Amino acid sequence: MSGDVFTAPLTRPSHVGEDWLEKEQTAYGSEDHAVWNDLFARQMEILPGRAASAFMAGLDKLDLGRGGVPEFARLSEELGALTGWSVVPVPMLIPDHVFFWHLANRRFPAGNFIRTRETFDYIQEPDVFHDVFGHVPMLTDPVYAAYMQEYGRAGWKAMRYNRLKALGALYWYTVEFGLIEEEAGIRAYGAGILSGPTEARFAVEAESPNRIMLNVDRVMRTDYVISDLQPTYFVIESFEDLYRQTVERDFDRLYRNLAPGFTYANSAVIDVDNVVNRGSQEYHLRGGRGSGAKPV
Repeated sequence: MSGDVFTAPLTRPSHVGEDWLEKEQTAYGSEDHAVWNDLFARQMEILPGRAASAFMAGLDKLDLGRGGVPEFARLSEELGALTGWSVVPVPMLIPDHVFFWHLANRRFPAGNFIRTRETFDYIQEPDVFHDVFGHVPMLTDPVYAAYMQEYGRAGWKAMRYNRLKALGALYWYTVEFGLIEEEAGIRAYGAGILSGPTEARFAVEAESPNRIMLNVDRVMRTDYVISDLQPTYFVIESFEDLYRQTVERDFDRLYRNLAPGFTYANSAVIDVDNVVNRGSQEYHLRGGRGSGAKPV
């Protein structure tokens, strides 16, 4: 990136190069594999009927339930044959411009570590379970895989306009917490939903959150919650619809008209919204996670 573009001041570990890639995947121990297996089993009790059909199909295609933390080399070979993507190990969260570069080249950076029993239910920094279980099955879908590559290509443009927060909101409300309208009903495709037990139920079934059809311009002006369940989820008609709304949008024009900060609160419903469900917001009005409120 040129010197006039802001990049996150992350300290690069001395053992990785400018691409931030580990030389090899971690050699996981028996307890690490047991944690993966237990996390996998828990999610598989919850996700049928709540997860997008493309995600469930991706799990089968990659056989992620074969036991233990998947081997990235084998996973990349199988994924590469389907959509040309690979999975590469990184030590931690990596700078935005490096992340975008990997996505643009169909490489998905996955955390080279797994949570412990003490952080079994929630870990703030994405680990290998969130990254591989939550994200990688969706990369078996050709249209979604193309969307992810285009998102990576779009990243540097957002940085040049200093509108990374806006593009981050799009990632948050699609890749991490997106919902899709299927014939059988609304289902989840976002990794932040699919890799956790509570949000998988809350996002699809609860009365509290808003569910609104995706409008890219609106989403990129909307704040979001990092450490709690989302007050609002955005729903796509299909992955083709998601691709069209983003790839065909003139982002140069959009960025020139965006304010530096967000315009809409994360619980807002505005007059242009195509609302699927106007939520009660009861969970957040009662104080959310910190208050012990039930996610209803």
